[in-house]
Amino acid sequence: MEVYTIGFAKRTAPDFFGALRCAGIRRLVDVRLNNTSQLAGFTKRDDLPFLLREICRAEYLHEPLLAPTQDMLDTYKKRKGSWQDYERHFLELMAERKIEEQISPALFAVPTVLLCSESTADHCHRRLVCAYLQDAWGDLEAVHL
Repeated sequence: MEVYTIGFAKRTAPDFFGALRCAGIRRLVDVRLNNTSQLAGFTKRDDLPFLLREICRAEYLHEPLLAPTQDMLDTYKKRKGSWQDYERHFLELMAERKIEEQISPALFAVPTVLLCSESTADHCHRRLVCAYLQDAWGDLEAVHL
């Protein structure tokens, strides 16, 4: 199964929603811990479900089970922690949460995208979620928009 990922940073609304439409996305799973920041612009929790429905005919789900903890974010971003430490801790968190048992592959039965803020997936936990689920379930291919 294909699972798409996308970040909104450094993207305009036309580019963001255009990428979702071109990929045929029908469900967006928000994997951000904080989805109400004013820095989120058009991806704020209260606006995004409406915009997705109207522009892409897609549904919105927020899944904090797939988000890092506030302490992990603060250590990495505010205290300038290393990506390697963040990655290790995040994958440990996914294992502790047993996300492969908590999240059903049926979530991805329609074209689904994981949303986070980072502009690329290289240093973003959405890529790690896909890698973790690939290891657990097998049949999963990440497509980064």
